[in-house]
Amino acid sequence: MSKREIIFGLFVALLIALLLSPFASSWPDGLERVAEDKGFLEKGEIEPVLVSPIPDYAWPGIDNEAIATSLSGVVGTLIVFGLGFGIAAILKKNNL
Repeated sequence: MSKREIIFGLFVALLIALLLSPFASSWPDGLERVAEDKGFLEKGEIEPVLVSPIPDYAWPGIDNEAIATSLSGVVGTLIVFGLGFGIAAILKKNNL
């Protein structure tokens, strides 16, 4: 895969994260909804082992939920891309 294709793929992923993430459903997923309906949602809540860097897609100082969600999508996309790119580089280096 060429650098141009990688950059284009990253650009498309960032565009999707930026423009579509504000339209994500705010409703709970199926499993969470069942736990809520059956009344045992709170029983499954424990102290987190790690603290989330972006809890509930909220950013300090950003009151607009759509902007905060878009920013979270972009940051998440960049983190996943960076990890994937790094792992691929390590694997490629080890195969040569």
